[in-house]
Amino acid sequence: MSSQDEQFQAAAPDPAASSTDDGMTWWYRWLCRIAGVIGGLSCAFAGLWNCVTINPLNIAAGVWMMLNAFVLFLCEAPFCCQFIEFANAVSARADKLRPWQKAAFYCGMAVFPVMLSLTLTTLFGNAIAFATGVLYGLSALGKKGDAISYARIHQQQKQMDEEKLTGALEGQA
Repeated sequence: MSSQDEQFQAAAPDPAASSTDDGMTWWYRWLCRIAGVIGGLSCAFAGLWNCVTINPLNIAAGVWMMLNAFVLFLCEAPFCCQFIEFANAVSARADKLRPWQKAAFYCGMAVFPVMLSLTLTTLFGNAIAFATGVLYGLSALGKKGDAISYARIHQQQKQMDEEKLTGALEGQA
């Protein structure tokens, strides 16, 4: 076994561990990954377009946006970066992060160029990357409860309120 195969084995995430830790369904995980890839594409194109200017803040925001695109591709779609040796290791480490950590990282990455240069290009270019962070943030909130358990809780609360009210009325009499 070559050293490259050993690195791949070490960097390959355990699918059972990642699926049970964050509680995300398979389709939501794919939705987040696809949003990350589309966000990377939009950041790359808008960043390149932003660099075609003489304003230094626009150039800095464009370079940052292209860096965002690279990080999104590296974390969400490492197969796009096969020419980089450490792509699988970075992707495996990013998969181990909790959803709220990914959300904070992706949203922070997307907000910085907008703060640097507030233009339509930076807003629209970073919108999908920010949306990827929002999707990860929503998954960090957890699953929504079912209607039956909420109805039971509401019924128990209503019963307790009635018992308190009757107890107060009996105490006055």
